[in-house]
Amino acid sequence: MFRAPPGQVQTWAQYRGRVDNRQAIGSWLSGPRAAAEEMGADFGYRGERLGLPREGPGSVAPLGRRFGALFVDWAVSMLIAYGLFARGDQQAAGNWALGVFLVMSLLTVGTVGSTPGKRILGLRVIAEDGGRLGAVRVALRSVLLLLVIPAIVWDRDSRGLHDRLARAVQVRI
Repeated sequence: MFRAPPGQVQTWAQYRGRVDNRQAIGSWLSGPRAAAEEMGADFGYRGERLGLPREGPGSVAPLGRRFGALFVDWAVSMLIAYGLFARGDQQAAGNWALGVFLVMSLLTVGTVGSTPGKRILGLRVIAEDGGRLGAVRVALRSVLLLLVIPAIVWDRDSRGLHDRLARAVQVRI
C-alpha cells in the first residue's frame, strides 16, 4: 500500500496516478498499439513493409472483405457438399465441405489467384513479390487455412500466419 509522506494527505486520484500510467501500458480499450503510437512509435500503414500502396488496387485487403469472402466460399462449399455428397445428412455435409473447400481453394487460387468469394468481393491472393503463387505454396496456404488457428494469428500487416508461411498477401483488385 502506498503511504503519503508525513504531513501530507494522499488522495485516491494521486495514488492512482502514480500506480497506473496508462500512456506506458495502454488501456484495455485502445490496446498496446494505440499506446505505443501515442508515445511516438510509427508503425506505418498495412502493407508498407511489403511495398504495397496504402489504398486502392494492390493494397492489402481489409479484414471485413476477407471475412466476407471466406463466408461466401464456405457457403458455396456447404451447398456443393450437401447437394453432391451428403445426401441430406447435415453432419456429413459439414465434413465433406472441408474437402470441397480445400479442392476449391487449390484449384481457384492456384489458377486465377482468387476463390469465388474473393472474386465477388474484389480480392486476390498474390506472392509477396507480386507474382503468382506456385502449387506448393497454394497447397501450404490452403491446408493451414483449414486448420483455422494459423489464419487467426495476424501480423501488423493484417496477414494471417497461413499467408506469412506461404509468403502470400491478399490484395484488392
